[in-house]
Amino acid sequence: MNRLDRSAGYQLLETASLIDFRIGEPTIQACTDGENLFLTVDLALSANDVEDPADIAEWASFGLIYALAVFSFADARPRGASDMDFLDDDEFTVGDLFECLRFVNGELHFSSDYLRGRCMKTDITVRKDGQLTLSTRNRGQAALRWLDRLQGKKMLTLI
Repeated sequence: MNRLDRSAGYQLLETASLIDFRIGEPTIQACTDGENLFLTVDLALSANDVEDPADIAEWASFGLIYALAVFSFADARPRGASDMDFLDDDEFTVGDLFECLRFVNGELHFSSDYLRGRCMKTDITVRKDGQLTLSTRNRGQAALRWLDRLQGKKMLTLI
């Protein structure tokens, strides 16, 4: 990753670290193969009643999407034939963010399936009212860990 891309990425991550959000009850379903999971969780920007979630969505959307995509990419591993494109020390870039981003019907959509050998299978939708939906396929419950990390919760580690 070049210096300018890394600097822009750090700014997006800094923005993401400033966001308060509430996590809704996740929906977890078995995929048709019976082996993998489909997880969906809704988020509401602003954990208090002072800030307007729509205002927060205007300045925070890109940072939040980028941070969740970075977590997804870092956790993702190859599946099947995708291992030939996998590099262990690869990083998610700002360019990757914009390749996966679309604005449709007044909503910002991030969607990544496979990226450079990594099975991301992550979708994020940000609506103008400050509501978000995070969905993953074949990723277990990893997305819930990403949200915990983004809120600053400590992860348990074995000693």
